[in-house]
Amino acid sequence: MKKITLFSDGSALGNPGPGGYGTIICFKDKERILSGGEVYTTNNRMELRGVIEGLRALKEPCEVEVISDSSYVVKGINEWLQNWVKRSFKKVKNPDLWQEYIEVSKIHQVHGTWVRGHDGHKENERCDNIARSVAEQYKRGELSE
Repeated sequence: MKKITLFSDGSALGNPGPGGYGTIICFKDKERILSGGEVYTTNNRMELRGVIEGLRALKEPCEVEVISDSSYVVKGINEWLQNWVKRSFKKVKNPDLWQEYIEVSKIHQVHGTWVRGHDGHKENERCDNIARSVAEQYKRGELSE
């Protein structure tokens, strides 16, 4: 099983407001960059969307380490998701995205690792810049859904 490192970050200007995500998928010495966003969204939705789209881009079952500065995403993946499913996502924010996450992560072994944001972590800083850039493009009206 391939070992993949998936770096991801999300941004929303206004929270809610225009938002973007940046994702970098690394396998050995190769990387793939993904980005996207929405006109009106939240930071947490973009944090999770980046992980979802990164997993969706993988073409075979992989062992995936998700590295994110979002404790919401990392704890959701590692700690909270099983109980949310048992409770049918009652009182859970973004249940639509968490259910989508479950679908795209099924074939993979996924573990989340938290890193401090804006602390000089190279890939996290790159993802942050990508996410913020997409959010700013939505804000300026250069992108639309």
